[in-house]
Amino acid sequence: MCGRYAASRRPEDLVGLFGVEKWEPEETLAPDWNVAPTKEVWAVLERPLKDAESRRPVRQLRALKWGLVPSWAKSPEGAARMINARAETLEEKPSFKRAFAARRCILPADGYYEWVTGAGERELEVEGKKKRPRKQPYFVTPADGSVFAMAGLYEFWRDRTLPDGDPLAWWVTCSVITTEAETGPLGVAPAEGPHSLADIHPRMPLMLTEDRWDAWLDPATTAPEELRGLLAAPPEGLMRAYPVATAVSNVRNNGPELLTELAGPEVGTLF
Repeated sequence: MCGRYAASRRPEDLVGLFGVEKWEPEETLAPDWNVAPTKEVWAVLERPLKDAESRRPVRQLRALKWGLVPSWAKSPEGAARMINARAETLEEKPSFKRAFAARRCILPADGYYEWVTGAGERELEVEGKKKRPRKQPYFVTPADGSVFAMAGLYEFWRDRTLPDGDPLAWWVTCSVITTEAETGPLGVAPAEGPHSLADIHPRMPLMLTEDRWDAWLDPATTAPEELRGLLAAPPEGLMRAYPVATAVSNVRNNGPELLTELAGPEVGTLF
């Protein structure tokens, strides 16, 4: 799954990286090293510009709320539960089916966090000796330092309690697509601990390599067989993972120090 990630690149840098044609400089987001559900996040998407004569899709950088609200939802209350969408069921789930066909986006990140419960801690939990085992957070990021382009979906939702023209009447929300975690060796593995992404968690965000960005963002791609092809897993061995301080577990903590690599897990019972 993906429940927390880091996104510290400047919008100006994202515009260049993704070939963005449209971005409003007054729309800014501060660097965030502890992105949590319901926060606003950067998204790259392609769609015609509002009120433009041409209906040509334009690549845009937009700030969206993380936690998808389907267009047909009566309220946005379930947004925090829609932060992830499973790749295997996108064509079946009413909440994601239409967005998958027409509203795909890329959510740029530095990488994502995942928590691991060590074997000793799990045994204590099973035996009833420990109700809340400590978990060691890991940061997962491209081994070459490039942007982590997460496949995403976005959706529009109209708040009918607000009048037309109210800037808060329309919500634009998004979700991260997840897939089965890689079982092959990490590109760079920690000295002790997990050697594959699957050792950390059975799920991972679907990573899009640069050669797949255009096809993913193209709203003209709607045929079922083409859409399924977009969900192919990237080559293995592109990622690295390393332990970070448990301070990231508290969403109130936010700063570049959260990405500092530890020499080993903080929790002595791990692995």
